[in-house]
Amino acid sequence: MNESSETRRAAHHNRRSGPVRSGRSRVITGATMLALALLTACSGGSSTSSPTAPSPPGTSAVFYVAIGASDAAGVGSSVPCLPLTACSDGTGYVPVIARRLRASREVTLTNLSLPGGVLSPDLETLGNSIGRQTPGNFIDRLAPFVPPQATLVTIFAGANDTNTIATAIGAGRGGGDPAGYLTQQVQAYARDYGRLLDAVRTRAPGALIVVLNLPNMGALPYVAGRPLAERRIVQEVAVRLTTEAINPLASRVPVVDAMCDGRSYDPGIYSADGFHPNDAGYAYLADLLLPAITAGSAPAPAARCGFMTLVG
Repeated sequence: MNESSETRRAAHHNRRSGPVRSGRSRVITGATMLALALLTACSGGSSTSSPTAPSPPGTSAVFYVAIGASDAAGVGSSVPCLPLTACSDGTGYVPVIARRLRASREVTLTNLSLPGGVLSPDLETLGNSIGRQTPGNFIDRLAPFVPPQATLVTIFAGANDTNTIATAIGAGRGGGDPAGYLTQQVQAYARDYGRLLDAVRTRAPGALIVVLNLPNMGALPYVAGRPLAERRIVQEVAVRLTTEAINPLASRVPVVDAMCDGRSYDPGIYSADGFHPNDAGYAYLADLLLPAITAGSAPAPAARCGFMTLVG
């Protein structure tokens, strides 16, 4: 972003940089909070063993834990799932992955989904301060409940975070230096994603952790009708979170590249709200993640690609 004029023009339009959660999504969010509260009493102590190099699942039994927001619950699909349920017929990417893995091995699934959730306490506070009613964050609400016996953890974070930061910029939180404000947010996001990985690794030192980066959210259907200046802000936030905060995690864990995969931008894979995937979209996310899960590694995400500048 070269100047703050675009940000100021977007401020009048950007009070909502994300879809209003549906009634079903709010029900799932409430169920998540209740389930996690109940788990507090019986959560096992965290492991303090030194991390070991995790292996891909192979044909051994898999204890799969999914960390994510409404996407992990399959909101937008024909069969969304309540948290901490087997949901064997779910059509979100999490149960799809579990079913595909079950074709060759035993799988136990713990779905730690938090619809509307963000990565960190700071982003939760920011979201609530601008009226986004953020229900919680992954570091405080989800990571403590990763079972020590987990052998596979997938993490998909950043969509709600992108919308929160873009809304804050549009509301003038960056003052006269929105670019500098975004830089601070990206740096904090990189730090906090590292904290999340550390927390998961402490809880489950033997788990293979696979991270999915963000697509260019400024090019997704949910913002298609918004002013160009606003879509540029959403694009810049998503691209910088991916390239400067999420992709560098590839030095620690496999990072799967949704940003530079053209299928991420097919409007046909999104539900009616233009934000959540539909069944086809969740099948696509499962297709993206499964090679890294079965191989235990992923190609390095692209440093740059044309999909990062789809919003002119």
